[in-house]
Amino acid sequence: MKDSTLLATTERTSAQIGDTPLVTTYLRINGFWRPVHLKLEGCNPAGSLKDRTAANLIHDLENRGVLKHSSIIVESTSGNLGVGLAFLCRERGYRFLAIIDPKSTLENRRKMQSLGAELELVEQQDESTGYLPYRLRRVQELVRSSSQYIWTDQYSNPANPRAHYLSTGPEIYRGMGGRLDAIFVAVSTGGTLAGIGRYLREVSPATKIIAVDACGSVIFGCSSRQRKLVGIGSSRRSNFITPELYDAHLLVTEGDAFALCRQVAAATGIKVGGSSGAVLYACARYLAKHPGMTNVVCLCPDGGENYSSTIFDDGWMRENGFQPEEKVQIVEQIAPTTAEAAQREGALFCSAD
Repeated sequence: MKDSTLLATTERTSAQIGDTPLVTTYLRINGFWRPVHLKLEGCNPAGSLKDRTAANLIHDLENRGVLKHSSIIVESTSGNLGVGLAFLCRERGYRFLAIIDPKSTLENRRKMQSLGAELELVEQQDESTGYLPYRLRRVQELVRSSSQYIWTDQYSNPANPRAHYLSTGPEIYRGMGGRLDAIFVAVSTGGTLAGIGRYLREVSPATKIIAVDACGSVIFGCSSRQRKLVGIGSSRRSNFITPELYDAHLLVTEGDAFALCRQVAAATGIKVGGSSGAVLYACARYLAKHPGMTNVVCLCPDGGENYSSTIFDDGWMRENGFQPEEKVQIVEQIAPTTAEAAQREGALFCSAD
């Protein structure tokens, strides 16, 4: 039997992608309350920012005429893009094969399967680079084996950053009334940062664009190591990110990201995923050093319902060396957004459960 989240996902359509709420919360940092605007991408119909990416990747393949009724779309994914592609493929009548690894959450696996996706698990890993090289190797094997397999290639396809140049960036800029001091964006493939960065450089060059990465990711030249934080970071450099598209990059530990996810949920009722926790922590660090910043946005890629069995599970936290009750010290207090204010701004709770 499907739970309410899965049922709601299967009843939504791609026409509902975008126009996600921008909700204001307040962080007390160095004794002062600082407004922070959360762009809640978990409110997209399949549950994440990657719905936008998936839609543009599919549109690109269709526009180039490479898809046939017999095609099998294939992609290497840690979860959210796989859900987005499964959602779009179900709507358009394509088969979809997701190449995943053991870090993919149970929630995202169930979502993909409920939307008709086929899953193939890659378990081979390297101590320093993790699963990604082997997921990509498997995709390439399939593509070489038969012309039936069509790779969306989120890692190199320009349709990835184009989605955020055309959609995410303009939507945030409009939502802020053109007043945007800084935006904080998590990186993995780099498509989101590249698209938003290119757009804001054109319309708001004074806006500070801050890339947020996970400790253990190699995107900005750090040493690779295994990470529990999914949906952010990578064991390979981005094909999309160039230095002129961002002003600074900040690295966040998974412990700080998880702790802030739980603090925000406890204080406001808003549950966001681990990459959002990393973005919020990076924002808090930045605001501590820049007291003049007032109009800031944290792009929150997905909601916390994807992490009920991990970040928001006390047992999982302890098993993986994290303390469920731990709090980040830089954020002294978090003020909840009132239900009335949230209603005016769009939505406070976006999960269907």
